[in-house]
Amino acid sequence: MKERQRILKIRNLNISFKTDSGKVSAIRGVNLDLYKGETIAIVGESGSGKSVTTKAIMGILSKNGTIDSGSIEYTWEDEQTKELHSVDLLQLKEAQMQKEIRGRKIAMVFQDPMTSLNPTMTIGKQIMEPMMYHYGKTKQEAYAQAVELLELVGITDAKKRMKNYPHQLSGGMRQRIVIAIALSCDPYVLICDEPTTALDVTIQAKILELIQEIQKKKNLSVIYITHDLGVVAKVADFVNVMYAGKIIETGTIDEIFYDPRHPYTWGLLSAMPDLDTDDDELYTIPGTPPNLTQRIEGDAFAPRNKYALKIDFRKEPPMFDVPGSSSHKVASWLMHENAPHVEMPAALRKRLEKMRKGGM
Repeated sequence: MKERQRILKIRNLNISFKTDSGKVSAIRGVNLDLYKGETIAIVGESGSGKSVTTKAIMGILSKNGTIDSGSIEYTWEDEQTKELHSVDLLQLKEAQMQKEIRGRKIAMVFQDPMTSLNPTMTIGKQIMEPMMYHYGKTKQEAYAQAVELLELVGITDAKKRMKNYPHQLSGGMRQRIVIAIALSCDPYVLICDEPTTALDVTIQAKILELIQEIQKKKNLSVIYITHDLGVVAKVADFVNVMYAGKIIETGTIDEIFYDPRHPYTWGLLSAMPDLDTDDDELYTIPGTPPNLTQRIEGDAFAPRNKYALKIDFRKEPPMFDVPGSSSHKVASWLMHENAPHVEMPAALRKRLEKMRKGGM
């Protein structure tokens, strides 16, 4: 079996923001690994820190954001010598990030294509520009490659579309254009921040399939940010569940969907819409996320967790290894050997068994 090559290694990442209400500790000790050709998903409620983590990778934090500690080690292979090179992205200056990393080695697809596209520039010019900037390609070379990219992302009559402006295209086509721009410099890592949120379900499925096809062709490593577990089930190899700026459960797609161990993950899976359910109302996790301007004592999820132990209110849980797995880890005191045994809710177990039989 071929050895997996780690392309991104995030360790002990802590990020805060200065606001009128005080200092917000948005990211609290995040550890994350991404390997070549694999897809990881980062899931959680709004405000859990999913987008902030990936913006730190891209070096596009807002001005009031500060990286308090940690490292983001990026590793790539030199195409000529085949040697591996590593760099801590957090140590690079803005000019280096702009010239060497952003768009060239790591690219991002945002959730609203209209905020990513320039309304005053033709589609063709917007796809050609990164290739000319990063690789010094001539207009003719960039044009030919842009047409190829439009065809790759499934846009028909590509040469005609090169002359169009964003407002002349549908939402699905605009998102395809954004993907084409992200791929224009052949990046090694593609970050997709809720790439299908604004699209209807049929277009959503096509965009997800498209990203998967391109990933296989180019051996891309992909990070998906989403709150939609249905999307995760279709695309991810590994899942990282975030809550209040921390990763609280991580594992393979099967481990998270069929053997979840954290009560918060149980809540997220229970809140997934299901056509076969007998309930009249969709399940919601009780309570609200904590205020990150205040210091959190113990487990941030404890006030919303009906299974919380006394220690949860005093001491933050470490990451426990799930017995029998090298990839499944959970930050919950319920995993401690002295903790009482707690089963996931029966309704959720029944639902997950049904999902397993149906092959998700």
